[in-house]
Amino acid sequence: MLRQVRLFLTLFLVCFAMLGGPAAAQLTDRQSEYYQGWLSTANRAEAVIEANRASNAALENLRSEINGYREDFSKARGANTDRIQTLEGQIKALGPKPEGDATEPEDIAKIRTHLEEQLNSLRVPRIISEEAFSRANGLISEIDQIIRHRQTRELMERGPSPVNPAYWRPAWVDVTEAFRSLVNEVAENLHTDVVHERIRDRGLGIFVLAVISAVLLMFGRRWSEQGGDYLRLLGGTGTGVWTFVISLLRIILPWLGVLAAVAAIRLTGVLGLRGALLLEQVPYWAAIIFFYDWIGRQIYLIGKAQGFKRLSAAKIKELRVYIDLLALMLILHELAILFEQIENISDSTRAVVSFPVIVVTALLLLRVRHIRTKEIQQDAPDPTGTTRVAGFSQLVEFLRRALFILGLTTPALALFGYTNAAEAIVFPAVKTLVLIAGLVIFQRFITQVYGWITGQGEAVWDSLFSVLVGFTLAILALPILALYWGARETDLREAWSRLLLGFDIGGVTISPSNFFTFVVVFLIGYGLTRVLQSGLRNSLLPKTSIDPGGQNAIAAGTGYVGIFLAALVAIVVAGFDLSSLAIVAGALSVGIGFGLQTIVSNFVSGIILLVERPISKGDWIDVNGMMGYVRDISVRSTRIETFDRTDVIVPNSDLISGVVTNYTRGNTIGRVIVPVGVAYGTDTRVVEKILGEVANAHPMVLANPAPSVVFQGFGADSLDFEIRAILRDVNWVLSVKSDMNHEINRRFADAGIEIPFAQRDVWLRNPEALQGQAPTQKSEPEPSEKTEKSPSSKPVDMTEADLGDGGGDEY
Repeated sequence: MLRQVRLFLTLFLVCFAMLGGPAAAQLTDRQSEYYQGWLSTANRAEAVIEANRASNAALENLRSEINGYREDFSKARGANTDRIQTLEGQIKALGPKPEGDATEPEDIAKIRTHLEEQLNSLRVPRIISEEAFSRANGLISEIDQIIRHRQTRELMERGPSPVNPAYWRPAWVDVTEAFRSLVNEVAENLHTDVVHERIRDRGLGIFVLAVISAVLLMFGRRWSEQGGDYLRLLGGTGTGVWTFVISLLRIILPWLGVLAAVAAIRLTGVLGLRGALLLEQVPYWAAIIFFYDWIGRQIYLIGKAQGFKRLSAAKIKELRVYIDLLALMLILHELAILFEQIENISDSTRAVVSFPVIVVTALLLLRVRHIRTKEIQQDAPDPTGTTRVAGFSQLVEFLRRALFILGLTTPALALFGYTNAAEAIVFPAVKTLVLIAGLVIFQRFITQVYGWITGQGEAVWDSLFSVLVGFTLAILALPILALYWGARETDLREAWSRLLLGFDIGGVTISPSNFFTFVVVFLIGYGLTRVLQSGLRNSLLPKTSIDPGGQNAIAAGTGYVGIFLAALVAIVVAGFDLSSLAIVAGALSVGIGFGLQTIVSNFVSGIILLVERPISKGDWIDVNGMMGYVRDISVRSTRIETFDRTDVIVPNSDLISGVVTNYTRGNTIGRVIVPVGVAYGTDTRVVEKILGEVANAHPMVLANPAPSVVFQGFGADSLDFEIRAILRDVNWVLSVKSDMNHEINRRFADAGIEIPFAQRDVWLRNPEALQGQAPTQKSEPEPSEKTEKSPSSKPVDMTEADLGDGGGDEY
């Protein structure tokens, strides 16, 4: 301690000497006084922790005091950050100090000394705050550890068994004495002049509150139904939205009546200490009864809307009774805890009083477990039009098994004296079960509201929105579940404060505020990039002379650059310092180079395609035997639409490293070749003239260069000609070819020119076997000989259409 005080005094003396002046002295005095208060509190906390004799309440108060200091030190740690960075930049701009005997100019030395003094004066409070913050963190952790250890020991501690008859009579006496004391307090207060005078003075207010309470309790539900009729006029009939709102009003209005009644009773002052403590809990107990009854009613309304396909009406009514009884058991449990706090009863009485409540609660959980859903096929749609039955059945089956285990173990624990452990299991289980039901109900309501607003109706159940709502509600329910199962509020606040401080990854501190800032800035940049892309693609680029491929390349490049800049700006605004991640990024780059070679290769190839543009959007290409139009070029792959209207995804590396035929690169001019065959004996010059006229007559054929007709040669069945012409748009090559074939057929028919077809002579080796007769002699002809056949083996004329159908025939 003396060492810390000496360090503190030394640092503040240095700070005082650097700052100087009356104002600086006042500032140092305030800091010194505050720090001395912290040292006193910290030393006292260390003594309390070492003794470990303080109560949990005293430890909580001490923890709260230390936490106040810690929050102040946390703020001081980040003070003057920008000013310190500015001073460090100024000192860096002066350059390093001369080494050895070298001296720097006097002006620069004065500036350097002045800047270093300012920097040190700002660093000293931050250093002290950092040390104090670390010490406060350690003390708070030690206090939390002590309290958790006590809670664990209390849960595992074995007390008196409630089935021991020796404890029954004392327990009964304690209960009757407490009840008699409560009644006597109220009776005595009713006969005092102070209470009579208070009732006279506050009579009007008491009467008004009593009337309001009676009206809300008697007519609240009826008014809720009447108000629902007006709400339904706003629309949304059939969605269940207004039914849900009305159901909330049915419990809120009566609960307000309970609050009015409690306020009226409190104004009278007729209750003593015991009665006042009980009265404080009445609104909470009323909320439990109303909420649990509301859960049961919502389950019934959901089952009715679904036609009772999962649970019958009788089963749901039985479940509602069990839920109401569970609410009553929770109230009795709270009453037992309050009874222990007020009367300071013995452990045996506490065990005897709590045992019936534990057993009845466990039996109710077992009864809830026996209410099973109907058997529904997993592929059958549920009443909302979705197929979520499988997941629902799995959840129900898990809850049934959990209820079975809890229903058996908790009475056994209480029976053997582990009352605290039994209570810490069975009652949180009841609250958790009801909380899950409430989350499902609220998810259903929010999804219905979204479906009503967007007009999607029941289709909203299949949307991502429903899943996100459920996930969000589950995350928000985690703190409530933690409180149910024994966590302290201080534990949750501590976890939240540590989360706000962030966590360190490779020297980079990531906190929720930084992450939220990064996400918001990036989303804004991403949205602006998409807006700019849309403006370029739809408004600006179509008005230019740039071809569609170039327009697509500009729009895509703008998107990639915009996303990169959005991420970069988001990182800078969020305050992430990525310099410490340089080594990690380098190692990661090597790993990516080896493990993701194909993806990186395709990415680089995509950049080359967008920049160099050997292939553009809309081009007709042929790659690896796949022919079609380029519809989209991304950084990883290119989408080609074939002539069969199917999409083929081609990796960009294949387009860069492979052989690609681009029919429309630069222009759409291309050649068409139309082969034609004529019969032997036809005048070839006449054929050449007709084909030339057909080619020149087509409007898609260019006059320069002029089309040509080529006599290819003598084929097996025909004289082969070809029309070779250059088209102004090669995309019409098939139409042009078809038009020319039609015209050629017509002109040849008019000129009497025959277009031959293939003919073949088929010789049958054994006609006797084909006719079902046994051959008298079987001989094989020599390959070089011609064997004479019987008259039935004369040649048979066949066309090309008949080829390939003969199976094993030889020709």
